[in-house]
Amino acid sequence: MIEPGSRLGTSPAPDLEGAPPPGRRRGLRLPSTFASLRHRNYRLLWFGTLVSSSGDWMDQIAFNWLVWELTHSPVWLAWANFARFLPILVFTLIGGVVADRVERRKLLFGTQSAAMVLAVALAVIVTAGIAQVWMVIAIAAGRGIMNSFNQPARQSLISELVPEDDLSNAIALNSATMNTTRVIGPAIGGLLIATVGMSGAFWINAATFVLLLGALAMMTFPNRTEARARTSVLADLVDGFQYLRHHPQLRLLVLLALVPILLGQPYVTMLPIFASDVLHIGGGGLGALNTASAVGAVAGSLGIASLRSGARLGWWMLVGLAGFGLALTLFALSTSLVLSIVALIVLGLLRQTYQAANNVLIQTNVDPAYRGRVLSTLTLDRGLAPAGTMMAALGSTVIGVQITMALMAGALVVLALAAGWAAPTLRTLEASSTRPMRRH
Repeated sequence: MIEPGSRLGTSPAPDLEGAPPPGRRRGLRLPSTFASLRHRNYRLLWFGTLVSSSGDWMDQIAFNWLVWELTHSPVWLAWANFARFLPILVFTLIGGVVADRVERRKLLFGTQSAAMVLAVALAVIVTAGIAQVWMVIAIAAGRGIMNSFNQPARQSLISELVPEDDLSNAIALNSATMNTTRVIGPAIGGLLIATVGMSGAFWINAATFVLLLGALAMMTFPNRTEARARTSVLADLVDGFQYLRHHPQLRLLVLLALVPILLGQPYVTMLPIFASDVLHIGGGGLGALNTASAVGAVAGSLGIASLRSGARLGWWMLVGLAGFGLALTLFALSTSLVLSIVALIVLGLLRQTYQAANNVLIQTNVDPAYRGRVLSTLTLDRGLAPAGTMMAALGSTVIGVQITMALMAGALVVLALAAGWAAPTLRTLEASSTRPMRRH
């Protein structure tokens, strides 16, 4: 059993910038939604993430366009993206172990340096006119390996940049920032391709890494000594799984992070079919559908960031998951453009509400010594999304895209209700407290 308002971690996240004297607030005066930005280290990471993540989405548009220009083959386009995601499935758990063994800022600096080298290499071969599809796929695979170590380091670093009271806000604000870049990044990418060409877009993306690397270099931390005994990577990996095995409530949170990706995320891939065959709105309308979902997602992240410490995020997570399923059902069955856009805005809001709440609960209820390994399991969603898309594609072929997505959406509602019934203490689980979660 889990105590209401309990957490797994026994060591609070330190305020590495020093605690302010009693009765005096340090840093910027900001609305509660942006409270974590008053901490200099987090502010630096946030700014670097905003720029580099926008560059990543911009690059993804140019990257796919490059593969298409080189091959004019949907199969090669699929292989190129598969090459980016497959290494994540292979190496991400190891990346979590490494994130728990080394200084996370240094690890993130290393992964971002590698990413910049790959970005420069891509820009060089495109500018020189020597790009071949095998080169592009090799660079994509290199990016996948880099991301396997980058994502656990980036996620787990947040807890080292803010005091525990602001950790929930920092995680949710980071999520809102990532969703914002999903909107502005592709738009900038399309504009750059039309103005400075693909090579220019790739050079600009490479330049964005300089800002993130500079932000990481400017962070200041007190001197610390690591007392953790060194074991093999395999032993640490097994220890991470043992940790989840002995904490079933945390394991349930991880499952609630992953399973909805299988059932709900495929709607993104199916949007072109809805735009073409259901709503009959063409490519321009497809952009409106994607934007509606992204706008809702930003609003959902900011909503979680606005919640005060002690809020019952477990309740928000379950409501968001069930609402995500209901809104997706409405979208799946809709034949009206206006109703579909409204449904997607609500869908994006509720989906991000559940995802942000889930991520906050996992990060604030995990022992800091295991944070990197536990968070690395969440990156496995990169493999579940294609699997869910395959399910949706097969179902669409047999019974149609609308019925298929409605059934998958209904399964999300059932999952939320079942989780709330099987583990009722989820509804009272908070993001911040001091009592440790019981070990089973």
